[in-house]
Amino acid sequence: MAGTGLLALRTLPGPSWVRGSGPSVLNRLRDAAVVQPGFLSTAEEETLSQELEPELRRRRYEYDHWDAAIHGFRETEKSRWSEASRAILQRVQAAAFGPGQTLLSSVHVLDLEARGYIKPHVDSIKFCGATIAGLSLLSPSVMRLVHTQEPEEWLELLLEPGSLYILRGSARYDFSHEILRDEESFFGGRRIPRGRRISVICRSLPEGMGPGESGQPPAAC
Repeated sequence: MAGTGLLALRTLPGPSWVRGSGPSVLNRLRDAAVVQPGFLSTAEEETLSQELEPELRRRRYEYDHWDAAIHGFRETEKSRWSEASRAILQRVQAAAFGPGQTLLSSVHVLDLEARGYIKPHVDSIKFCGATIAGLSLLSPSVMRLVHTQEPEEWLELLLEPGSLYILRGSARYDFSHEILRDEESFFGGRRIPRGRRISVICRSLPEGMGPGESGQPPAAC
């Protein structure tokens, strides 16, 4: 998809963070696939990384997944956070979720090694509701969304460390999403070298699930 005369949606000053197959899909998903660069300060990134590292270090990287969606990863579900990290997650909730949305009690933490990647998939409605919001730590990456019925329609999101991405509505249900492997990691003609990447992912409750229930197998984002 790189280098095919693609249009960029410039919703922010400076570099574009979202690009796609044409103005129709860009306009349609303007509020459904959102990137907020610089959402975290350097100090906040460090706070989250330092809190997560001891727990992640106890786990080995895996090379298969229950739904075959992820390669080269380790993950955990985390519900207990320091006061500083809770304040960050409250900002995510305010930025990404509506007042009527309830979040899953556990936050999904996904650690991709430098060679790791996430294959195209749509998160199961059994485990995740209408909105997904993720913080990116350590390494930049490119997330690609492709319409499940019309594959010529797609978006790419540039996720730099400290950024927040939000997928909701059509972007969440009608488009697969993936994190590109290092050798495919380009944003337009720009090479985006991949390193180790941690994502901290908040999800709304699936429809019909009570606040005290668990989604069990986590989504991959």
